[in-house]
Amino acid sequence: MFSLKRLYEKTVPTPPSDYVRLDYVTLKQFVADVFKALGVPSEDAEVAADVLVAADLMGVDSHGVQRLKRYTGGIRMGSVNPRAEVRVVKEGEATALIDGNAGLGQVVAFKAMRLAIEKARKVGVAAVGVRNSNHFGMAGYFVLQAIKENMIGGVLTNSEALVAYTHTLSRSFGTNPVAIGAPARYPPPIIFDAAVGVVPIGKVEIYAKEGKKLPLGWVIGPDGKLLEDPKEALEKKAAVLPLGGLGEEMGGHKGAALALIVDLLSGILTGASWGKGVRHTLSDTPANVGHFIIALDIESFMPLEQFLDRVEQLKSYVKSLPKISEDSEVWIPGEKAWLTMETRKHIGIPVHRNVLKELIDEGEKAGVKFNVKMLKETA
Repeated sequence: MFSLKRLYEKTVPTPPSDYVRLDYVTLKQFVADVFKALGVPSEDAEVAADVLVAADLMGVDSHGVQRLKRYTGGIRMGSVNPRAEVRVVKEGEATALIDGNAGLGQVVAFKAMRLAIEKARKVGVAAVGVRNSNHFGMAGYFVLQAIKENMIGGVLTNSEALVAYTHTLSRSFGTNPVAIGAPARYPPPIIFDAAVGVVPIGKVEIYAKEGKKLPLGWVIGPDGKLLEDPKEALEKKAAVLPLGGLGEEMGGHKGAALALIVDLLSGILTGASWGKGVRHTLSDTPANVGHFIIALDIESFMPLEQFLDRVEQLKSYVKSLPKISEDSEVWIPGEKAWLTMETRKHIGIPVHRNVLKELIDEGEKAGVKFNVKMLKETA
């Protein structure tokens, strides 16, 4: 049986005294108001804010409001265009190539998926490539766009070089996330969303803000040593290890190869930057991030109702598998994030006090009052 208290305990392992709980509705409005104050059109500001807060709701804190400063900083520096006009460069019945005009990645990707969905309705499946965009936050958000339209969605993006290719030391490829999702008859839908690094760099940033040590095996320094100090890792620009970890024994070469493949589709094919050519948002030149977005109309393959029945059978099959222990949880991809979202809608989003200070500071810089409602820590 679903228990808010149980999910609360699972999703907040750190001491509650280090956190405040914020109402997601007023938090989203605050973030949108900050973007609007920096010249982002109202509709685009609402999209960008929704993407950030959705990440926090689903427990992907590394891609949530703690990243606000990154995007506002990019706008102030001029590397992010707050009023970008997204332009279709080339188009076919089932394909399109978009230039994001250095706009907010959240907004560019949202519009790209919307176009992919429109095309998929007509021809069954569509692929939209994007160049000249920026970091777009949580990839799973855009997969959900397709799911809401009873379609299967796929989203890939490259990012600034942060991951060490297997048997190398420097940052050579981005964490290049891959997200794929499908609707289900009963929530949650199936959503896979993962970076091809052991962790996203945002996780290292969070550990630095919280004063916590990194697990050995997350990042490797330029001298080849594994690092525990997140501040040292950030200062030395240490590289995140690829999915699978160091070397080939645990499959690190597979994670590295995935990073390359994502760059092939998101960067090489679209004309965007790739590898070390992708810039950080807080750079003196546009990042030129590339995305590759797919929408697939289920009805082009089988009746939707039949597909939804089969998805439920798949979910039941996984749930019925023998567990390693009675205390173990067997999760469907995206299930834990979905339950976390439902929980945090009730009890609020946990935000570390250091992140809270950053949010208030960003509001003050933009002339926006921090009027986010704080909730009591109840489950």
